[in-house]
Amino acid sequence: MAGKKTGKRKRRKSQLRVFVVSLLIVLFAGSVAMLAYSETRTPKTTKSPIIMDFDGLSQTEYTDYADDRADADITDVSNGLMSEETDIEAGTQEQATAVDEMLAENERLYNEAVSKGENVYLLNCEDESRVTFAFAGDILLDDGYAMMFRYRSRGSDINDTFSADLLERMRRADVFMLNNEFPFSRRGTPTEGKTFTFRANPDNVEMYEQLGVDIVSLANNHAYDFGKDALLDTFTTLETAGIPYVGAGRDLNEAKKPVYFIANGMKISIVSATQIERNAVPDTKEATMNSPGVLRCMDPSALLEVIAEAKASSDFVILYIHWGTESQEGTDWLQDKQAPIYAEAGVDLIIGDHPHCLQKLDIVSGVPVAYSLGNYWFNSKTQNSCLIEVGINKDGMEYFQFVPCIQEDCRTRHLEGAQKEEVLNYMRNLSPNVQIDSEGYVTFGR
Repeated sequence: MAGKKTGKRKRRKSQLRVFVVSLLIVLFAGSVAMLAYSETRTPKTTKSPIIMDFDGLSQTEYTDYADDRADADITDVSNGLMSEETDIEAGTQEQATAVDEMLAENERLYNEAVSKGENVYLLNCEDESRVTFAFAGDILLDDGYAMMFRYRSRGSDINDTFSADLLERMRRADVFMLNNEFPFSRRGTPTEGKTFTFRANPDNVEMYEQLGVDIVSLANNHAYDFGKDALLDTFTTLETAGIPYVGAGRDLNEAKKPVYFIANGMKISIVSATQIERNAVPDTKEATMNSPGVLRCMDPSALLEVIAEAKASSDFVILYIHWGTESQEGTDWLQDKQAPIYAEAGVDLIIGDHPHCLQKLDIVSGVPVAYSLGNYWFNSKTQNSCLIEVGINKDGMEYFQFVPCIQEDCRTRHLEGAQKEEVLNYMRNLSPNVQIDSEGYVTFGR
């Protein structure tokens, strides 16, 4: 997958050069018009202040003076405009040079990553000062369960399934990530004795393009529900669709590989793992040196190696982790134990999922943690959900926004008004160590 660009259609190329050229043309045209106007105007000898200042001059003397003054005004205006144009041109040239340097750095970072065999993707961002990431929780595209059944019965209309403003946020983000809580396959048999087993038709991956999905995590307890072949089909389906995945692979080396995004002169990495199925022989197989599976972190050793690798070669490290206890709004002992371990190992942001409900926002050893994003579009329950939007620049995390949503009637929508405030208050009560303002922007204490 190294060397492959993301398939998302919303990638915007930089329009700075077009803006600069347009600005210079407008300024030049404006200055020409002003000069033409100044040269054709006649002195206004009837203005009372001038008549008062030059009372006693003959009409000829006054007219000569006014003509000289007008010529001087034209020269002053012209010089001023030329000076402004020179300043603007210098500023825009400086901006253009900075953009060229940034693009050169992107290319250098990209080529370096490709030469090392890394999973790397080059982004064209709407804003050249930041990279915007959006994160959501669990999604299920299995036609045998409520979400897809209702989606099909309603005409398979994505606009009737997610609210318009939420779709806009997902598509506008430079990188949108969620948890792929199932395999894509037509093969395999369900895991014996497992209460819920999921499998989605590979054709359903088209929904990811409609949502603007750029990367998914496969590190969860349902990736292996239909066995080895179904997991292998999942890799192929996502690769064919041009969607990177993290947290699973055809062998351990592949499962441990971070995914890197390069944009705005930065290299940002995403790593993923799961600690669910905490028994000695889990249903979801762990990847080995010669067999496919997920990256597990009940024992954090392997994940810590991945974090160290990502930290050594990137500016910002994001951990998307499958952990916690289902339907429990409080964090469990292993979340509490491991969050500081990963924070101190060098990750810059921790995003969690699996509990199928919202959990607290917190800061651990200086690192922001969203312990659980809940269900995003997963089952027929009515429950609070969210989208997390994060802006990253060269100084680190610029902003973190909690966007309140609700999963209801097999739809997901962005909340407004009293419902929005109710979810924000719920999160404030869950999260005493952070401040959440009226728009969901979060300030993390130290």
